[in-house]
Amino acid sequence: MAKKLKIVSVSSELDPFAKTGGLADVARSLPKAISRLGHEVICITPFYGKLIDKDKYDFKLIYKDVEVPINSKETVKVNCWKGYVMHGVPVYFIENKQYFSKHKNIYGSEHENARFLIFDAAALKIISLLKFEPDIIHCHDWQTGVIPYLVKNHFRFSKIFNKTKTLFTIHNLIFQFGKNWWEVPPEKKDFGRKRLPYLNDPELEYINFVKRAILTADYINTVSEKHREEIMTRKYGQDLHRILKKRENRLFGIVNGISAKSFTPFKDPLIHKSYDYTKIHRKKLNKEFVQNLFGLSVDQDVPLVCTTSRITFQKGFDLITQIIEQLAKLEVQFVFIGAGDKFFINKLKKISRKYPKKIAIIPSHDLNQKYEHQVFAGSDFFLLPSHYEPCGINQLKAMRFGCVPIVRKVGGLDDTVRDYNPRTGRGTGFAFPDYDKYSLFATIVRALETYKHKEAWRDIVVQCMKESNSWEIPAKKYVALYRRVLKK
Repeated sequence: MAKKLKIVSVSSELDPFAKTGGLADVARSLPKAISRLGHEVICITPFYGKLIDKDKYDFKLIYKDVEVPINSKETVKVNCWKGYVMHGVPVYFIENKQYFSKHKNIYGSEHENARFLIFDAAALKIISLLKFEPDIIHCHDWQTGVIPYLVKNHFRFSKIFNKTKTLFTIHNLIFQFGKNWWEVPPEKKDFGRKRLPYLNDPELEYINFVKRAILTADYINTVSEKHREEIMTRKYGQDLHRILKKRENRLFGIVNGISAKSFTPFKDPLIHKSYDYTKIHRKKLNKEFVQNLFGLSVDQDVPLVCTTSRITFQKGFDLITQIIEQLAKLEVQFVFIGAGDKFFINKLKKISRKYPKKIAIIPSHDLNQKYEHQVFAGSDFFLLPSHYEPCGINQLKAMRFGCVPIVRKVGGLDDTVRDYNPRTGRGTGFAFPDYDKYSLFATIVRALETYKHKEAWRDIVVQCMKESNSWEIPAKKYVALYRRVLKK
C-alpha cells in the first residue's frame, strides 16, 4: 500500500477567505481533492485583518506573539489562527498587523517583498510549532518563493524538515516579486545567490522570489502542459527561460481543474433558471435575465458574448478594444465584467455609451464574483483571446454552463479547448493561433455563423457541458509528482 503523504499547501490567497483570482480557487480546491485521495493536508495563508472576518468563520487563536527569526539579527512577532477549508483540512492564518492588516487590498504595498518574506519565514515556524513533519511543502506563486530557499539554508538542520521536499508552482510567471521585473535596472537585478537583505534594506524589494524558487525548489511545475513548453522560450519565459531550461528535467505541467459541484447549472442557486444538457432551451431564460440585468435589448435569439476576467493586456483586451466597434455593428451583444486596466476600461465604456443596448461594461471584481455564474448561464460565448495564459479556469467554468469559449491557442487555453471542426462536428470552442485583431475578428465571425446552425450549435454546447474538468485527475497527477519528488 502506497504511503500516506503529509503535505503543506502555502499560498498568499485562499478562497473563500481572500481572493483576487484563480490562485485562490486552486489553493482551496487542490488541497481538498488531495485530502479526498487519503492524504493529510494543511494550508497556510496570511490573515488579512481588514478582509477576513475571523468570527464569521469561527477561527481559534492557537499561537500568540510567536518570535519568527527572519535572519541572524531580526525577528518579527506573529499570531496564528486556525480555521478549516473543509472537514479534515485545517488552514493556519498568519497574523501580523503591521504587514497584513493595514489595507483592504491583498497586494499593493511598497514593501511587498518584506511582507511575504515574513510570511514565508512564519509559515515554516508555524509548521515547526505544529510538529507537522511534511513530506512536501507545496509553494504557490511568487509570494511563497523564498520558502524553498529557507528550507535549503536557514532550516537545513531542522529535524522537522529533515526529509521535506519542496514543489514550487508557477501560476503566472509575469509576477516574480513585489515589483515589475522588467522595470528593475540591470545593476539592481537579483541573481538569486546572495544572502537575503535585512527588512529595512531597500535592496530587499529587488529580491526575485521566483528566481530563487526555481534555483532551490526540488521540483517546479506550472499549470498546463503547453505552458511548460512556452516558459522555456524567450517569448514567454519572462527573462527566466534560461534557468527554467537548465532545470527542464525538474519542470512539469499539470492543467488546473475546477470544482465540478460548484459549477452545476442543474442545481445552482446563483442562476435564474436551472438547466442541464438535456434542457439547453432553458439557457434562453437566463439570457433574458442577463439582458434585463445589464440593460441590453431583450432578445433570446441574439448571441450574447461574455468576458469575466481581469481587463488587462494579458487577457487580450488590446485586441478586443481594437475591434469592438466593428463587432458592435453585427448582430451580437457583449457583457464585460471585471476590474483591471483603466485604459481598456475607458475605451470599452466609450463604445458602450454609443451602443448601450449591445454592450455592457461592469468594471468590478466584486460584481464579477457576484454575477459570474449567472453571466455564464445567460451567455452563449465566453471570450478570452489572451496574449499568454498559464492555464485559465474561467473557460472551464464557462463550459460547465454551456457557454462556448472563443480563445487563443496559447498555454492552458490550448490544452483545454478543442477547436470546433464543422466536418466532424467535434469541438468545445473556437480557437485561433496568431495574436492579432484580424485573427480574433475572423474567429468571432466564424463562431457567430456557427451559432446560426441550431443543430450543430446544440452539439457544441452539449460537448462543453459534458466536460467535467474536475480536480480529481489533476490531484492524482500532483500526488504522482509528489512521490516523484520524494524519490529524488
